[in-house]
Amino acid sequence: MGKLALTSSEIGSLWAEYINGTATDIMNKYMYSIIEDKEIKEIFHTAIETFAQQKKEIGNFFVKEGFPVPIGFNEDDLFLGKQRLFSDAFCLNYLHIMTIHGILGHNTALCISVRKDLRSFYDSSSAAGNKMYHDTIELLLKKGLFQRDPQYYAYEHPSYITSKDFTDGFFGKGRMLAATEIISLSLNLKKSILAKTLSIAFSQIAGSKEVRKFLTDSEKTADDQIRALAKILQADNLPVPKSLETEVTTSIDSPFSDKLILYHMGFLFQAAQNYHGAGLASAMRTDLVATYEKTILQNLILTKNWFDLMVENKWLEQPPLAPNRKEIAKKK
Repeated sequence: MGKLALTSSEIGSLWAEYINGTATDIMNKYMYSIIEDKEIKEIFHTAIETFAQQKKEIGNFFVKEGFPVPIGFNEDDLFLGKQRLFSDAFCLNYLHIMTIHGILGHNTALCISVRKDLRSFYDSSSAAGNKMYHDTIELLLKKGLFQRDPQYYAYEHPSYITSKDFTDGFFGKGRMLAATEIISLSLNLKKSILAKTLSIAFSQIAGSKEVRKFLTDSEKTADDQIRALAKILQADNLPVPKSLETEVTTSIDSPFSDKLILYHMGFLFQAAQNYHGAGLASAMRTDLVATYEKTILQNLILTKNWFDLMVENKWLEQPPLAPNRKEIAKKK
């Protein structure tokens, strides 16, 4: 049997890996240029080198299949030598959160990949992502920057749910948060905190008035979501992850193109939908369900505005499309 052609799903996953990877790579290269801490700088150097190899391999997949290599983002979207925008602490937190995105992306892509060389690529990409995850956590812990999730105390024995009040988050006596619900609450809070911080930073430096307006809206959306999720934790006397806004300087000197700024924020809010959906699926309290439903709707409205603005500026690269048989037939 001859070599299998890549399927539409496999091409789509490679395309997304390339676009999202090149956007994050530009952010990493800027952060590398401003970081002063030697240990943090070294871990960014590793991240940049790792993606350079992955980018090359993805490009080879496209070329061998006869597809054009995506445009993505490149040095034209980066302006080095500008005034510092982020602290070293924020840069390390950013790399940690984006590594989580990368790991989940690699694993999803692996699950829809059939061809052996592609599976091998995602295996190696996942391994690199897993190592980076461990390295960022170890360094965050060493620097005293890692924010652990709420701690629970051990109980004597397992038990079954015996009351329908278990699902009640609005009325009746209700119940405390389950450990399974904390997973998504904590992760969604950390991601919303990152999104809000980047919205603030980007709104200071974006050149376009329309982009700055979107960033103001995205900041408010993220802040509303942080407040809603934090309120649920605080009601059970559980700690909330600290904000990162103070890790942004007052610089108005942009090191990034508006195209990169806008795309990156759209990616974060679109990716968040997966995590909000997982939170909704694991929620067993009615107040949690209502909060996640509202959050998902807010993100849908925001991403629709993002899409319109990206298209208006001709910044949104088109993914590979299925062949239009009707149009092809007309050419005969």
